[in-house]
Amino acid sequence: MIYTNSDGGARGNPGPGAIGIIVRDNEKILIRHSQFIGRNVTNNTAEYESLIRALELASKITTKEVTCILDSELVVKQLLGEYKVKNPRLLELFLKVQKLQDKFQKIIYKHISREDPYQVIADELLNQELDKEVGPRRYRK
Repeated sequence: MIYTNSDGGARGNPGPGAIGIIVRDNEKILIRHSQFIGRNVTNNTAEYESLIRALELASKITTKEVTCILDSELVVKQLLGEYKVKNPRLLELFLKVQKLQDKFQKIIYKHISREDPYQVIADELLNQELDKEVGPRRYRK
């Protein structure tokens, strides 16, 4: 089975946004992908964009079963039908995910903690993109 860990984020919400994705076969990472996606992006939009790209990448490896792992509870619950999609932009992205699902025999969506080791890698990838585009994060003490 193929697993994807995807993460999207924006600095400022909305603000500059990026995505980070890994595609793996159990513990072996097959693909690492990161991308800057725009200057006026919300966190939720970035989360959906990262899942869309993860599905596109996974479809190059398998058409059978994929487990998509995200740290966005909102996106997972919307995809599972537990939450309604009210935002028009998110609905557009939600429908794109629905269409991409047709490429696979089975898809599982799973919410996971940000501390999961594979999710940490996806987060690091997206933050590297943001660091390149807008400079390093500044933390307050």
